[in-house]
Amino acid sequence: MKILIIEDEKPSARRLQRMLEKLGVTVNQMLHSVEESIDWFSNNEHPDLIFLDIQLSDGLSFDIFDKIQIKSAIIFTTAFDEYALKAFKLNSIDYLLKPIDEEELQAAVEKYKKLKNPSQNVQLNFEDIKKLLSNPIERDYKKRFTVKIGQHIKMIPVDEIECFYSENKGTYAHTKNGRNYLLDTTLEQLEQELSPKVYFRINRKFYININAIKDIISYTNSRLELKLNSNLGQEVIVARERVKDFKLWLG
Repeated sequence: MKILIIEDEKPSARRLQRMLEKLGVTVNQMLHSVEESIDWFSNNEHPDLIFLDIQLSDGLSFDIFDKIQIKSAIIFTTAFDEYALKAFKLNSIDYLLKPIDEEELQAAVEKYKKLKNPSQNVQLNFEDIKKLLSNPIERDYKKRFTVKIGQHIKMIPVDEIECFYSENKGTYAHTKNGRNYLLDTTLEQLEQELSPKVYFRINRKFYININAIKDIISYTNSRLELKLNSNLGQEVIVARERVKDFKLWLG
């Protein structure tokens, strides 16, 4: 099985490579731009499977296939809103939201291996996908959360919440007034409930409200530290593999 990674952030590409190697999968080639990929596909045998980042430094990776007829199966690796991606998930092997989870990666690889002719699944209409990403599906996102305080039920408007974070297997909402409330949910469930225009998952632990960011500071290992309007009492760090998408999210 010949594997290709197309990812413009080299640390993210190397991390994905290490994760695949732990699964016993060898990566044969890594490419980092649209231009480099077009040249490589024009001069090399196409791989069996591509791990494809959507947003590359010199354009959308779909631009590659405006020039090249794809002959490989695809697993998307992306930070784009999952609801838009679901519209074409069935036409690819799978998609993985960044930062990539090891169990989800393993499931995607196993799904590929179980398909008899995985390359036949590549029937993607890239123009339609571009339109979906430019005009995300409109949704009614959650507007409030309810929490139990003693014998009382308190309603917390979403725009009062500066961030959501996980701690000791619990999920908490941190509000503008500095209070923390335990929620009956998980960060994974919140992915389906929060507007991607307002909230962004900066790492495994935090979802941040864009309106809560007071300052952004360079941090070690190419990461970023965020200062919120209220004091959370702990460091809020953008993971290195999320920095590029975080900057795009900021607009």
